[in-house]
Amino acid sequence: MDILETIEELRQTILSQIGSATSSIELEQLRVAVLGKRGSLTEMLRSLGSMLAEQRAEIGMTLNSLRDEFESALTSRKVMLANAELDARIEAGVLDISLPGRQPVIGSQHLISKINEEVCDIFRGIGYAIASGTEVETDYYNFTALNTPPDHPSRGLQDTFYVRDRSGDRAVIEGESDVVLRTQTSGVQVHTMEQQRPPIYILAPGRVYRRDEPDPTHLPQFSQIEGLVVDKNITFADLKGTMDYLCKQLFGSDRKTRFRTHFFPFTEPSAEVDVSCGICHGEGCRFCKGTGWLEILGCGMVDPAVFGFVDIDPEEYTGFAFGMGIERIAMMVSQTPDLRLFFENDQRFLASLGGLG
Repeated sequence: MDILETIEELRQTILSQIGSATSSIELEQLRVAVLGKRGSLTEMLRSLGSMLAEQRAEIGMTLNSLRDEFESALTSRKVMLANAELDARIEAGVLDISLPGRQPVIGSQHLISKINEEVCDIFRGIGYAIASGTEVETDYYNFTALNTPPDHPSRGLQDTFYVRDRSGDRAVIEGESDVVLRTQTSGVQVHTMEQQRPPIYILAPGRVYRRDEPDPTHLPQFSQIEGLVVDKNITFADLKGTMDYLCKQLFGSDRKTRFRTHFFPFTEPSAEVDVSCGICHGEGCRFCKGTGWLEILGCGMVDPAVFGFVDIDPEEYTGFAFGMGIERIAMMVSQTPDLRLFFENDQRFLASLGGLG
């Protein structure tokens, strides 16, 4: 018997076995026995290399055609057996199709993530690029290059998480390390100014860390978005217009903004930005502590000293920077009195936020 007769005999035998299979399990066992790694047809295909060249093409074509025929027959039989098994289960009362179905619980995106994406989309719409950086940063980029002197309180152990350096033979003790968990995403701005010449229009979202005890208005880890503009002829009026645009996009065109003088080491002049309370519309209520205003972010013109660290000429370029906590905005949007509620995974509370943002 030559090889082609052997193949034809195999074809008839396998097709007969497929047609007579009585269960999905039996059919799967047959598939493995024929098409699996050590299946009969697979072994034949592997033996092609030992055949004469003039036989190889014809036999290879025949075997490939046979494999396609087997796969088609197996698929058809599988569907037929699955339907028959379902009918049998229904007949036996295992599955009662008259019972109402179970409504799956549909999840939603967390409000913090929603607001983060919304703020990024607002600034993308006016030409900003999104920049990112590492959450573990050197104190040079987190403090020094941002005009924060060595004796500034924010650099102390009571405010900042220092990372122990275990790369050498001796572990550096806390306080002597020059590596920190970043306390702000401003370091991303410094990296960007080092790598890119103006004009610069970027937004830097990310997680930051500070030594705060969790309470209704503070968390040791939270989400922050900072922005930076460096270009020719940038003024405080550009900063005010941008912040007013952001607040109206986030909270509505009827909301007002105000700027209060403040201090940040890396901006001069600096300001805190407030938005009018959406509950009392500026009249004063418990949510805004009777002031009619809610603090939303800090901002200011980039201090020329910062440009000195990144080799940008302050006589030619000016800029502004701003930063906001996403959780603070989420509190305002959802009128939530306690930041911790966003992270306690109470499904009832999170479900109530599903339509916000």
